[in-house]
Amino acid sequence: MAPSCKPSRAGKNAVTSKAWLALAATLPLMATTPATAQTLRVGMIADTMGTTDPHRATASQDKAPMSWAHDGLLRFPPGSADPAAIEPDLAERFERSADGRTFTFHLRPGVRFHDGSPLEAEDVAFSLRRAADARRSSFAGDYAAMTGVEVVDARTIRVTLREPVAGAHGLFANYHGGLIVSRRADAAGYQQGTGPFRLASNSGAQARMVAFDDHWRGRPALRAIDIRFINSDATRELAYTAGELDMISGRREQRWVERMKAQPNTVVEVFSPGEFRTLLINTRSAPLTDPRVRRALQHAIDVPGIARFVGLDVATPWVSPVPPGYLGTTQDLPRFAADPARARALLAEAGHRDGITLRAVVSSINSQLPIMEVVQAQLRRANIRLEMEVVEHPTYHARIRENLSQLTFYGAARYPVADSYLSQFYHSRSAPGLPTMSLNFAHCSAADEEIDAARAEPDEARQRDLWATAQRKILDAGCSVPLFDLKQVWVRRSTVNLGYALTGALNLGPAVTFQTRVE
Repeated sequence: MAPSCKPSRAGKNAVTSKAWLALAATLPLMATTPATAQTLRVGMIADTMGTTDPHRATASQDKAPMSWAHDGLLRFPPGSADPAAIEPDLAERFERSADGRTFTFHLRPGVRFHDGSPLEAEDVAFSLRRAADARRSSFAGDYAAMTGVEVVDARTIRVTLREPVAGAHGLFANYHGGLIVSRRADAAGYQQGTGPFRLASNSGAQARMVAFDDHWRGRPALRAIDIRFINSDATRELAYTAGELDMISGRREQRWVERMKAQPNTVVEVFSPGEFRTLLINTRSAPLTDPRVRRALQHAIDVPGIARFVGLDVATPWVSPVPPGYLGTTQDLPRFAADPARARALLAEAGHRDGITLRAVVSSINSQLPIMEVVQAQLRRANIRLEMEVVEHPTYHARIRENLSQLTFYGAARYPVADSYLSQFYHSRSAPGLPTMSLNFAHCSAADEEIDAARAEPDEARQRDLWATAQRKILDAGCSVPLFDLKQVWVRRSTVNLGYALTGALNLGPAVTFQTRVE
């Protein structure tokens, strides 16, 4: 998912007369009848839904609908992406052992799948084992520490982990592999869920979900959800402004948000988690091997200025290498204010009175190149010349993994626990060239000890302290310049009552619950 970060020019924002005529020609293909009572019409950025298997759903167009059809043993409350807020869902209660390695879940009575069959512990065991099976799940790696799934009785299940897992509650929540499917799922060819809506049809650019009136929380207010997959931002916006859609995925651009806020009877939702942007500094590549040069880079970059360029409605500047909203992130960190004079002095102290030249492999996509052009201009003021090799996005991914970039701009979203970012971006075993490589393009090793200790620490307060220490060490070592969090943007009519306040949605779309309604 890589929408543009660059503020649009007025000419690009406006739909010209010619464009209106071209787009209007597509409208007969759309549903032109008024919305029926309690039918929510949703427009999503994609050509098709993708998969209908919740354990394979990795993109916004399939993750969100699958989360409307399935529940977890635990859940993020609607409107929240805060791991600290996770609460019981299909499990009415659960216990965690003192060492953090054993979870015992007690299922609610009276819960049924969409085919009418009751939810039993055998279903949960099947679903968790399926989520951990790489042949049937895209999230098997998340369950690598799961060593046992035991059915205690029809309503009790016990899960054993090899070692404590940071954010382990998320393994059982309504997200990724935690979405529970029936043990008859694979035989039936459709993964039955227990959620408030079930998939009734899926044909190319359209899908329809209908209310599951036996949902255990209550009869859904909505009778149906009609989803249209429209890849073109302009066409999706036109369908919304023409009254064809009630809720759409939006563009993460300041001017687009401002324009949509001016639409009548429209609510623009900007929420977390976003895609966190970071500039990783290759500590193994001269002259960046010198910590004074890395510190000069940290002082050369004006992070608030970059966030203003993107737009503060959608971009939140952030000081930590762990994104905002993640369990364990902290702002109690060393700060390196933008100061080109201080940067030049540090370079001179390191023996580079005439400045330095660095190279960066940069993607040509408009969510990266414009930002790096701003970075390039800021570095120039500190006597740091940045030579950018601009390539197509797939080539960018290949070349940064070949260790060919001294500065690497990277954006990503992960499960919102500090370990997910620290382990993938800052542990030495995640560096390029290793069999265990992930995304440590900085070749950072400053906080390995704390990252490893925190992952195995069952005491939550001690774990947070270790994560905070790791973040401080990473910045002190000059491994990166954290930039900003680019948030999610959706637009809905004011007549769409979600039933909750939306501050976060881990499944990349607003939760549609049994309480959501069109008023």
